Amino acid sequence: MQQTLAASAAPSLPTGERRKASSFGDKLFEWLCRGAGILVLLTLGAIIVTLFIGALPAFERYGLPFIWSTEWNPVEDHREAYGGAVAIFGTIVSAILAIVFAVPIAFGIAFYLTELAPSWLKRPVGTAIELLAAVPSIIYGMWGLFVVVPFVQMNIQLTFGEALAALPLIGFIFETTNFAGTSLFTASLVLAIMILPFIAATMRDVFEQVPPVYKESAYGVGATRWEVVSGVVIPYTRISVVGGIMLGLGRALGETMAVTFVIGNANRMPASIFDASTTIASVVAMEFPESLAGSLKQSALFALGFLLFVISFVVLAASRWLLRSRLK
Repeated sequence: MQQTLAASAAPSLPTGERRKASSFGDKLFEWLCRGAGILVLLTLGAIIVTLFIGALPAFERYGLPFIWSTEWNPVEDHREAYGGAVAIFGTIVSAILAIVFAVPIAFGIAFYLTELAPSWLKRPVGTAIELLAAVPSIIYGMWGLFVVVPFVQMNIQLTFGEALAALPLIGFIFETTNFAGTSLFTASLVLAIMILPFIAATMRDVFEQVPPVYKESAYGVGATRWEVVSGVVIPYTRISVVGGIMLGLGRALGETMAVTFVIGNANRMPASIFDASTTIASVVAMEFPESLAGSLKQSALFALGFLLFVISFVVLAASRWLLRSRLK
């Protein structure tokens, strides 16, 4: 009774003012969020328009054949010819190989940290993995040039090169006359190490979000540790896992300095993964500073940048489509 009287005696806040303040706050928050979304779209559109306008002279001169042409001849004006096939091929192959190398290791790291590692070891190992993401790309490039390149040259190409080239059907992938160590394979190894912390950290975080009751139920019916991970953890986290892989693939596609150090920067179509090649990012980084403003060469470099943007967009769109088709 006393509580009822006290509640009725307490002064009530003016409802109109409270609603008005709440409505203003909601509107302000809504417009701030909407503005952030519009800003992202405007920035994206500005990048696309800038690249396309810069690439327009090259597209007008070469048309679609620019995509599959292997020419890159920046000499006299009347003889210069440009094509993006070599750089596009190197970009896609090096990124795919990096994903092939990095994903199994990243999965093993995440599996160990969430299921096998003792509690006192989880934090140091997890921190060490995350610190790899903070290393500048140029440091990876220098390390790759002085460590990974000699390792690939001495312990893979010279040791296993002839045996790998003798394999039926797939031997041509490994057959090469370039034993300098700088190659698509070396660039892929360095890229794999660079994207490893992003993928591993994402997998570890999402694996830890699986409700313990799901795993305990699987263990209760006699499932092994691998059966729990493959049948419970991965299906529950597959969207986030794919997102982490796409994050790593995005960095691999656009990486510049590290790849420039170790890929060989040869504007010719590689015959095997041990041949020197180039990527879109490395070509732009190497040749854009010396290109004349408004020249056809600069326009060709803009065209390569535009194509890299398109490739990244296609990869992201394909991953989204695959995820949606899986969820249906």
